[in-house]
Amino acid sequence: MAATTFPAHSSASAETSATPWYIWLGALAVTSASIGGAWDVSWHRSIGRDTFWTPAHMAIYACGVIAAIICGYLILATTFNSSAKLKTASVNVLGFRAPLGAFIAAWGGIAMLTSAPFDNWWHNAYGLDVKIVSPPHTLLILGMRAVGVGVLFLILAAMNRAATDSSSASFKALQLLFLYIGGLITAGQMFFLIEYTWDVQLHSVSSYIALSIALPIVFAVLSQSSRHRWAATSAAAVYTLFAIGEILILPLFPAQPKLGPVYYPVTHMVPAKFPVLIFVPAIALDLLWQHTKTWKPWKIALVSGFLFITVLVAVEWPFASFLLSKASQNRFFGTMYFDYNSRPNGVDRLRIFFQPDHGLPLFLGLLQASIYGSIGTWLGLNFGRWMRSVQR
Repeated sequence: MAATTFPAHSSASAETSATPWYIWLGALAVTSASIGGAWDVSWHRSIGRDTFWTPAHMAIYACGVIAAIICGYLILATTFNSSAKLKTASVNVLGFRAPLGAFIAAWGGIAMLTSAPFDNWWHNAYGLDVKIVSPPHTLLILGMRAVGVGVLFLILAAMNRAATDSSSASFKALQLLFLYIGGLITAGQMFFLIEYTWDVQLHSVSSYIALSIALPIVFAVLSQSSRHRWAATSAAAVYTLFAIGEILILPLFPAQPKLGPVYYPVTHMVPAKFPVLIFVPAIALDLLWQHTKTWKPWKIALVSGFLFITVLVAVEWPFASFLLSKASQNRFFGTMYFDYNSRPNGVDRLRIFFQPDHGLPLFLGLLQASIYGSIGTWLGLNFGRWMRSVQR
């Protein structure tokens, strides 16, 4: 499965005159999962889990179905077709041939579809409404991430084959699509961290440790592999716009709780919390990486981890205080929306921080987060550079 250089006879103009149909379908699959995931969380917060067959669930599992269809086609067509063009742009896995991304996305689609009956059984056994990070949800989210990464690799291979002319329209289109999917993957990372980055927890070091583990590695990978000067900023912008879109759109639709006890009178869909301001440290990282191309990777990584946490805390710490104030209770910031099971004496309703950190524990926790961010950046930079060689 090692990446190899694409033969010279397959020119960029021949290979990438148009974006392949399976890449567009893959992008549709990832988009469907992202919308379905956000919709499903809102459904649980507004209505509760009334049935498996909700529209939100169908949007999520449509991703697995689409991934299974396009990957199954690519694997079968490449394995049993005598076309030299398909064979040359493929890798061999257990006797089957297809682009590397197809195998990754195929595993993700299978994992997603496997999680469906597991999730249904879990809810019936342990409760109709449980935490996001449960075994079946973890399998589902891992499957969604694998589909996203697989589609990213499908785009990447086509983009790298077109990299001989980085100013061509085909390369630019693939690069923008690559950054869009990278942004949805970033949104997926933040989705997995919802329970650690609630607005009332943003004065706790655990939030920043979680963010330092999840984000710098993704930003570094996207920056190196996409060859785009503002890759991290673009990905963070996709996440931010996606979350703000939730706040503006979901409350337009009526909803009523179907599970009890009901502690808050929900009448419309409850949207996500306002997005964490990760686009600010993303800008800082992009600027740093643009001016440190001659540095050794370990130096870039070391500075990046500390820069990420320093900028993130500088903007998010006071902004979190604003989100808990009355000034943020409007349709844009959406801090007046609460789950139907939000208790009157809960920190969410009282608008107070949950177990905030101060002094030495805060300093040591942020230092730990910075180190994790540096390690993640180093891994991401090296993996991203390797991804530039993937052409299959």
